Parts: sequence; structure tokens; C-alpha cells
Amino acid sequence: MSVGTVSNLTLNDWRIRAKAETGTPETEHLGDHALNPDIRDLILQQKLRDAAVLITAVERDGGPNIILTQRTDTLRSHSGQVAFPGGRIDATDHSPEAAALREAHEEIGLEPSSVDVVGRMPDYASGSGYRIAPVLAIADPKSEIVINPEEVAAVFEVPLSFLMNPLNHKTESRVWNGKQRHYWVMPYRDCHIWGVTAGIIRTLYERLYA
Repeated sequence: MSVGTVSNLTLNDWRIRAKAETGTPETEHLGDHALNPDIRDLILQQKLRDAAVLITAVERDGGPNIILTQRTDTLRSHSGQVAFPGGRIDATDHSPEAAALREAHEEIGLEPSSVDVVGRMPDYASGSGYRIAPVLAIADPKSEIVINPEEVAAVFEVPLSFLMNPLNHKTESRVWNGKQRHYWVMPYRDCHIWGVTAGIIRTLYERLYA
């Protein structure tokens, strides 16, 4: 497993780069869609359900970390996988940002008042039928985390310097719907980051740090 890191990634730098992201739609294929353009085209032909995730940076001694969760094995969708806090956008949510903050509060107890939303990535279409709005944020390092055991098995943090180092981005493949699908994987210690989460992280790297 690669353990490379990128130096000089500060929280202020994250804020500046994230503020340049406004969620403007893109036509280019990013993340793992660059590996599977034919599959992306099939996904976009579906009626996608709207969702949002919160990509939260928090300042630690070694620099900014990103908050991730391990989903419980009992969930119907993406059970047991590493994920950002997030979920479907409800009719009562006035924006994707509001939905991401609500979901983060419901899943890990992160108080919206302790979070500063600083940007938003273009929507990411998932193979499971979601149009995901990745919301970029910064959390108070003193924020209390309270896990909802019905949805989240664990919460952990990964250094931004690790996630934004392309040396830590590997590809794997498996057959999906009768086709070979290639996807990003980013193993960190005993956590297997892959699928939609890794695809979003790869997009984040390509847009903010490549």
C-alpha cells in the first residue's frame, strides 16, 4: 500500500481552492467516469435521484484531515462501504448544501453551526442511480461527533495530504451489469476507500490539486 503524502496542504489553501468551486455543470468526464465513459453515458440516461454529501476538512496538528464514515452493514445502499456523510435531498431541503449539512448532523452529529460551507463540486452521477452534489466545507476542530448507529458503524479521518497524492490512487476492476468496470481505490491503513467515494475524491484531486 502506498503511503505517500503531499506537503504544504493547509486549511487556508483548501478554503481558497474550494471557494473557486461553485457546482457549475461540466461536460468533461472526471473521477472514475474517465475510466468508464460508456458506463457514464448509460448512467446519465437514467432518471437520477438527487443527493448530497459533505466533504469536510478539519484542522489537526499534521494539517487538514477529511472526515469519512463507515456505513453499517444493514443499510440497503452501499452497505459497509466508506462514504462521506450524506444522503438524498428531501423536498424540505432548500439547497444541496442544506441537505448535506442535515445529513451530516443526522449521521454523525455534526452541528451545522460548527461547519462553514466553502464551495461545491459539479454533480457526480453514480452507478446506483444518484446525482450527487459534493459540498465542500470546514468544521470546527472541537466539533463533537455523535454516531447514529443505524446508519454509521464508525467515523474516521484521513489526511488531505494523503488523499490528494496521486501516488495513493490505484485502479481495480470488476464486472458490473455485464461489463468490466474500472474504478479508483485508495487504501488507507485498514480502510478500503473505493467506488463512488474514491471517484469523488479523484475528481476533487483533478479539479483542485492536479
